[in-house]
Amino acid sequence: MLDICKELRSAGERAWVVGGCVRDTLRGDRVNDWDVATTARPEKVQKVFRKVIPTGIDHGTVTVLWKGQPFEVTTLRGEGAYSDGRRPDHVVFVEDIDRDLARRDFTVNALAYDPVDGQLVDPFGGLADMKSKVLRAVGEPSERFQEDGLRILRGARFVATLDFELDPGTEAAFRGALDTFRKVSPERVREEWMKAMKAETPSRAFEVMRRTGILEVTYPELLEQVGCEQNQWHAYDVWNHTMRVLDESAADPVERIAALLHDVAKPRTRAKSDKTGDWTFYHHEKLGADMAERWLRDYRFSNQERELVVGLIRHHLICYSNEWSDAAVRRFIKRVGRERVDPLLRLGKADALGKGRNVDEELAALKELRGRIDKTIEEGNALTTRDLAIGGKEVVEHLEGGAGPIVGEILRTLLDRVIDDPSLNTRDKLMPMVEALAKRGQ
Repeated sequence: MLDICKELRSAGERAWVVGGCVRDTLRGDRVNDWDVATTARPEKVQKVFRKVIPTGIDHGTVTVLWKGQPFEVTTLRGEGAYSDGRRPDHVVFVEDIDRDLARRDFTVNALAYDPVDGQLVDPFGGLADMKSKVLRAVGEPSERFQEDGLRILRGARFVATLDFELDPGTEAAFRGALDTFRKVSPERVREEWMKAMKAETPSRAFEVMRRTGILEVTYPELLEQVGCEQNQWHAYDVWNHTMRVLDESAADPVERIAALLHDVAKPRTRAKSDKTGDWTFYHHEKLGADMAERWLRDYRFSNQERELVVGLIRHHLICYSNEWSDAAVRRFIKRVGRERVDPLLRLGKADALGKGRNVDEELAALKELRGRIDKTIEEGNALTTRDLAIGGKEVVEHLEGGAGPIVGEILRTLLDRVIDDPSLNTRDKLMPMVEALAKRGQ
């Protein structure tokens, strides 16, 4: 990065490191991407460096490959109107670094540093805001947010990831930008949500989204949780419980999406019990899995991410008792899926911590279940059809019609029997069962 700025200086131009990388450096945080702003036009940057990719040349940005690493280098610019609420209709190249920084979203991102001269450029008080831990828009907040609707969601994310408080005037402008925010693509929303999940306390981002209207646009069903009273086992309403579970959950962003959505269907399944007079939420895990599936598809989560989140929501009611037999533990692993056991138990722990009542009792039960699951796996018990002592080939040999759906049905039946009695998992004991099942047409 320093070398790039030196090369541009040698070519008669000025260059600065700009934006979030300056902010993170000053905070002592790790910097993943370095952005450089320069007085040089894109065509000159291409002449100065041997390896340049014209990634966004129409907007003044090229990617310089320096010692095998990519660096975005952008010509100082001002911007025209944002008619689509996403990107400027046109850009105007400028010579003044202050004018370039004026188009940034928040003051803590409107910082520039000249590594050649060792000079920090801070025309909007970003350094003072950083020390005060305040997130403030550059200039007039409403103008900044009308330019790019994503900025309000970025603001919510920064409140969590930087552990800042929103400047009141900046927050007041969020609702006025919701129409512009509606133009933001689902992919960009998903990206910001996943970044927010990397914060130590991601609930801070979602509290901002709740009170400023962002959730009304992205996932209004979550707002139904606010004030939704729960049963005697919970100290908080569904929303505050969810926020606590989110913060207690594993740091993996996808698992935190599951934590956020695990009780999304509770308000829609809440009913009074005729027997106890307490609230019930029958089948909220099933409805919640379906609701989450639709939203995850709309917001372009991958198949793998959807399968994990939906599976965790569907099975998050563990309800373990020490009265479970060993076969019940094996059936639990089979039902959940071996690959989901660990994230499910992590979600279960966060769920228990988020209730605020009977926490020690639930944590002790989960710890006991964890031990029994580990023992079952160490014993090498069959938990999937792949673990059976025979496979599809042996089953096909006993079917007159050859291969077909019935092969899978027979293997699953065998697995159910082996899970109840692991001693049955030998070829000599399974083959007679195959013969009998084949004769019955299963």
